[in-house]
Amino acid sequence: MIKRRLNIRMSGLGGQGVVTSAHVLAMAASKENKWAISNPFFGAEKRMAPAEAYTRVGLDRIYDRGELVYPDVIIVFHPQVITMQKSYTAPFYDGLKENGLLIINSDIPLLTKEDKQRLVDLNASTFYIPATKYAIDIAGTELSTNMALIGSVSGITGCVSMKSLDLALQDRFGKKYVASGGTATLDEAIKKKFAKKEQLLSKNLAVVDYAYKAAGTWANENKYELMVAAA
Repeated sequence: MIKRRLNIRMSGLGGQGVVTSAHVLAMAASKENKWAISNPFFGAEKRMAPAEAYTRVGLDRIYDRGELVYPDVIIVFHPQVITMQKSYTAPFYDGLKENGLLIINSDIPLLTKEDKQRLVDLNASTFYIPATKYAIDIAGTELSTNMALIGSVSGITGCVSMKSLDLALQDRFGKKYVASGGTATLDEAIKKKFAKKEQLLSKNLAVVDYAYKAAGTWANENKYELMVAAA
């Protein structure tokens, strides 16, 4: 299915870079002359508190903002979003459109029988990715978990290319960028973890690229098609 617009909801916990992910994805889309908007949605800015962010990417000007109620794609950044319902949306897959996509950061199945049946009814697909493991193995820190999830959604849907993600990451971490609140705190934590910005960019990009290819392979093997048309 080729779409002119893709709506992505990201559900995670504070400190995982959910807001940063939405912003980087939107920045990458703009590099391809696509329209994109990202919005954060969270309560208390503290670690392990629920956090959501939304990215809308398309070929036409986007006017709607705020909470994304009916996403094409839902990305689950932490198992507790499912197992402990640490999410502003309950159940976590609520609103997912027919033929939608669920991306879950886990190396073990987490869905209940009821969850699976609901997704079958929607003809939705589920992609499990051990994003935190990728981050630790490749970048040496779980702080790059969000990079693996950015890569996975891009690799499956083609909403943005690796080249555009590279440019967006350079803008986000390679240049002076002023963020606010928890996002600024997370960015600084990442920068301290790596001694040099060049290393930060290199490691993050390596995680993105690995997940991008792994997700693309999964999409090809499963003949999954939920794509954004080229600009």
